[in-house]
Amino acid sequence: MSATRVFVARLAGCTVFDPAGDRLGKVRDVLVVYRNNDSPRLVGLIVEIPGKRRVFVSIGRVTSIGSGQIITTGLMNVRRFEQRGGEVRVIAEILGRKVTFVDGSGEGTIEDVAIEQSGPGEWSVSQLFLRRPKTSASPFGKGPTVFATWSEVLEKGKTGQSQSAEQLIATYGDMKPADLANTLLDLPQGRRLEVAEELPDGRLADVLEEMPESDQVEIMNQLDDARAADVLDQMQPDDAADLIAQLSEARGEELLKLMQPEEADDVRMLLAYAPDTAGGLMTTEPIIVSADATVAEGLALIRRHELAPALGAAICVTLPPYEPPTGRFLGMVHFQRMLRYPPHERLGALVDNGLDPVTADTSAAEVSRILASYNLVSVPVVDENHRLVGVVTIDDVLDYLLPDDWRSHDEGENTPVNRGRRSPNGTHLAQSNS
Repeated sequence: MSATRVFVARLAGCTVFDPAGDRLGKVRDVLVVYRNNDSPRLVGLIVEIPGKRRVFVSIGRVTSIGSGQIITTGLMNVRRFEQRGGEVRVIAEILGRKVTFVDGSGEGTIEDVAIEQSGPGEWSVSQLFLRRPKTSASPFGKGPTVFATWSEVLEKGKTGQSQSAEQLIATYGDMKPADLANTLLDLPQGRRLEVAEELPDGRLADVLEEMPESDQVEIMNQLDDARAADVLDQMQPDDAADLIAQLSEARGEELLKLMQPEEADDVRMLLAYAPDTAGGLMTTEPIIVSADATVAEGLALIRRHELAPALGAAICVTLPPYEPPTGRFLGMVHFQRMLRYPPHERLGALVDNGLDPVTADTSAAEVSRILASYNLVSVPVVDENHRLVGVVTIDDVLDYLLPDDWRSHDEGENTPVNRGRRSPNGTHLAQSNS
């Protein structure tokens, strides 16, 4: 091994290679088992391989750890990881754990864990990086840190049970929402809900949008109504509508009342459309400008950090008002076309006259055909008065076409497709697993 002592938090996200240098995946956690009086023994790594699948890699198959990468023998069982009794995840379940010092000097919080090699294929926990409570009343700064061996501390509460999700959230702070969602789904149920409750509203909204609807509902049902409404306010309206449609009708209506009025109005409108139509797939938050807006103004709107790439591919030009349902829809201006004209050029002169909008009742199949036929990433949706009510983006269509469990769908499985989300009249439908 290229290192004999490694801090686990630094392993999160490290790339795993085979002996030939081919990339196998990324480390997501480290698995240990407790022993009677000795420090926990490392049994392996939880590695995310292509397809977002988490697999177990025995520590005996790891030949090198160091320089931000891990080398294995290349042999790997690609069966999806399932945690067994007695196994504990260091990042998900130990970091953030409260401990007391056996010498009576107080308590601390585990912020990192050092593992050390004791022989070929033999690793165990050697040290804990702990933070003591603050000693001053100042709201700034943190308490002092200290190193301790496993024998110098006692866990508070049940062995292996974590009490705080803050450290886990900090460890996974740089993850993309889809990766964080996948990580949460691999956690034990109690820990998953604990972390969800600690995430900021916007971050939790992003993560929920990347989860299967059944898991969204499970988490949403654990939140009080006020918090749940705040999270829904942060979600894309179409995703919020799909989630509310899976809740009981009574709770869905209560959450809509607690949401911001503008956000709730968008969601109510989407709930009225059948799920297999353009209205059921669209988002109500495209970029909308007047015909007098300039190329420079359009590009400035596209540069917004929070804007989804598919929504930034084109700008909608309408008559006032500029919130759906808008005034008469005039056309779309594609991002690439804007780049070909000077900053002062009016967008009204650049609209694509060859792209016809679809109506809200256009079938999802027809929308898919239009996107594929004309190599588009979005298509505008208008009502009977030719007012813009939203746009359907390519990711909306893919999410509709793929199986409900596509985020956890194993290659080779033959899982039936269930596309039902909302009934045609906007009432709630229970999700079918048949």
